[in-house]
Amino acid sequence: MGKTQRIEIAPGSLARQAYGNREVREQFFCNYGLNPAFRAAIDKGNLKVSGVDSEGEARIVEISDHPFYLATLFLPQAASKPETPHPLIASYLRAAVALKAGKTT
Repeated sequence: MGKTQRIEIAPGSLARQAYGNREVREQFFCNYGLNPAFRAAIDKGNLKVSGVDSEGEARIVEISDHPFYLATLFLPQAASKPETPHPLIASYLRAAVALKAGKTT
């Protein structure tokens, strides 16, 4: 069920920091995506595409100056387990703890 895709992660992004890799494989359960006609307009603002598939389509977006604003077109929670949390889930939890403690990452 679903389709596994390779995702290239942008250097310096929150996603790259969370994964620790420049490339990952994730499973998708839908065919939704960002309309390519809006990509340039999105990249002009604070929202940045930080992960793309092999065809260059956006798969991860984030706001770099936010404590943790990261959105995906896949479901990291579906691959996360208490004993082995998905890297994005673990990163989100670390950001929440740091924010509560008054620190930012």
